[in-house]
Amino acid sequence: MNKIDYIVIILYAIGIVVAGMVFSGKMKSSKDMFAAGGKSPWWVSGLSAFMTCFSAGTFVIWGGIAYKYGVVAIVINLCYGIAALLVGRWIAGVWRKAGVNSASEFLHARYGASIVQFYTWVKGLLVMFVTGGSIYALSKVVCALMPLSEGHLLADPTTGYLSVTITSIIVCIIVVIIAFSGGLWAVLVTDVLQFIILSVSVIFVIPLIFGEVGGISAFIERAPEGFLSPVVEEYSWWFMIGWVTINFVAMGGEWAFVQRYVCVPKAKDAKKVAYLIGGLYIISPVFWMIPPLVYRVIKPNVDTEQAYILACQEVLPVGMIGLMIAAMASATASMATTRLNVFAGSFTEIYQRIKGNTVSEKNIVNVGRGVTIILGGIVVAGALLIPLYGYTDFIIDINTLLYIPLILPSIWGLFSKKIGLRAIWITTITGFISAYIIKFALSNGGFLTDYNFFEPVVLWIAENKRITDMMSGIIVPFVMLLAFEFLSKKENQGWARALSLKQEFEAQKASTASLMPLKMIAITVFIIALAIAVLAFLNTEHKSLMFLFSIALTVIAYLAFRSFTKAKKALGT
Repeated sequence: MNKIDYIVIILYAIGIVVAGMVFSGKMKSSKDMFAAGGKSPWWVSGLSAFMTCFSAGTFVIWGGIAYKYGVVAIVINLCYGIAALLVGRWIAGVWRKAGVNSASEFLHARYGASIVQFYTWVKGLLVMFVTGGSIYALSKVVCALMPLSEGHLLADPTTGYLSVTITSIIVCIIVVIIAFSGGLWAVLVTDVLQFIILSVSVIFVIPLIFGEVGGISAFIERAPEGFLSPVVEEYSWWFMIGWVTINFVAMGGEWAFVQRYVCVPKAKDAKKVAYLIGGLYIISPVFWMIPPLVYRVIKPNVDTEQAYILACQEVLPVGMIGLMIAAMASATASMATTRLNVFAGSFTEIYQRIKGNTVSEKNIVNVGRGVTIILGGIVVAGALLIPLYGYTDFIIDINTLLYIPLILPSIWGLFSKKIGLRAIWITTITGFISAYIIKFALSNGGFLTDYNFFEPVVLWIAENKRITDMMSGIIVPFVMLLAFEFLSKKENQGWARALSLKQEFEAQKASTASLMPLKMIAITVFIIALAIAVLAFLNTEHKSLMFLFSIALTVIAYLAFRSFTKAKKALGT
């Protein structure tokens, strides 16, 4: 990278922090900070939820799989889209009708305080720790492009490049500032801006990378054997079915997604949020995965975790590689700020319940900001420690083994009148134990592998690692809850409490979606369009293409601002 790329990255970092701080004055209450006052437009929540799935880890993990195995990476990502569409059909609207501001509030009403405490601590600390892994992935990508002089203060002495540790800490500070200052409004709007930056950057790479290899037909001819197959041995059709199931549960009950469903005005808006996620994930993976797929043909022997950014570096003009790094930072910041806001809200709700009505809204907001800073420290710890386990393996193992036991009971409680606290505790603990036995006791030299009685099981697990993890993570908690459903004879008391909240919500007048995000997005997109136009003057080779993107963004900005003025006029404001 050159000085122009560095300037683009620095300006992006400053701009995204300023965009987040614009919303600081709107944080009058805990509902403003953690639920956007229930006034988020559905398309803002949908794009934000879509971006919640993204991080630099997306490019490191799935980009690495695309480079190594091929088209199967696209199929894996399509599974997210199928899962989201199913959530839109059956779950998203039910969450909004529940009349709560967060998943933890629902769990408190449905099951009681003890399980909320457990889920908040376990999920909160685990998710924040995992978020650190995404920041590590971003830092690794960024640092691979930034060689520094010997003895430089920011350099890693073992590599001569920018220190991954220092970069991780800097990114964490930026993320905490956004979530600290502007709450959910800042997270939502910066997510949409990051979606725009990411989309522009990736789409820009596609014609250039195909041009480098000689066109689509040349890529197909030179692709390795099996590279265009939708599945491979490690990621089979059974894995795809399991991946859809896992992400159906995750998108249906993960607290970050639930937050997007409950911060919109109406239940039909919540459905639109999930449908937008699904539609984008059905279309976008084809575009996201093209750069590493094609780069495999160009350079077949590079670090798989760096394949995506190296593909971009191969073809992007001056300044645009900086924008691509900014796009990856956007995706990571989006996911991290979302999770920080969700779990800061959950811990703050615990504080509020302990204090009762004696605490002011201003005090609650201040506590929420303090918790945000503490959780940011856990994110840093994850960024430093997860690489010791192996980033890709850690993320897939966590998703397959632990997400269902932690999330499925929340979804089940939306529909079941019978399931109570006892069933949830037993299901969650049993799910954790089975995950431990499968992952550690019966594999990788665990204490049960030495017994001849378990030898057939040990061999089968070793040969079917991914499928076994999924079976443990999905089937065990599902069977447990199903058994309790059939064995329970009467309605649980928590159902009546949850029903009361639902009735209160239905009696309220629906709020109106805010127009502020539309105006801010129009202004910011126009600024990005101007920036790309300036970069076009600095690069003669791709000047026409860059001007074309600048014009396209200007049109988008104009349409957004026109929509804002029309909507404002219709409301008479």
